[in-house]
Amino acid sequence: MTHPDDASSRILLRRGFALEYATLGWNVIGIVVLAVAALSARSVALAGFGLDSLIEIGASTVVLWELSGTGEDRRRRALRLIGSAFTLLAAYLLVQSTVALATGYQPRHSMLGMAWTAVTAVVMSALAAGKARTGAALDNPVLATEGRVTFVDGLLATAVLLGLALNASLGWWWADPAAGYVLVYYAAREARHIFSDGH
Repeated sequence: MTHPDDASSRILLRRGFALEYATLGWNVIGIVVLAVAALSARSVALAGFGLDSLIEIGASTVVLWELSGTGEDRRRRALRLIGSAFTLLAAYLLVQSTVALATGYQPRHSMLGMAWTAVTAVVMSALAAGKARTGAALDNPVLATEGRVTFVDGLLATAVLLGLALNASLGWWWADPAAGYVLVYYAAREARHIFSDGH
């Protein structure tokens, strides 16, 4: 791969920072929106997606540290913390989704939740594409990898949206905890990936 010159690198680096700050800002707002939506609808999937947004904030922070030129040891420590957070998220959602299915716990409809997850799916896909291109141009695997995490975040938003829509339109209450299981799979996979890489 051809490395960009200094001027191009500075432009790409600024773009990388802008993409990460945009992701960070979106997820900060998302935590508030999702908390309100999850509490009002009593939705396991929305609560889990809100926790995932919190973890995404941590992931963006790690990349901002990396782009700032901080040390490898600090990045590894931060990644281990993110891996632990993903493990806790998977355990929480596994228990909550299983209890919801076993007890027939039925969430209410959430127009706010559907609207937010629909827009989030589009925004995260766009940010992920920008990170993939910028990370490749900078030859920065950390930014490119976090771009894949952002893309999966968009897929998760779509899965949660589907669960909410099925519950609202067809009364399939079990679709909400089923969407929670999708997040369990994602969180467990991310944790395994982080720890298996020796971070």
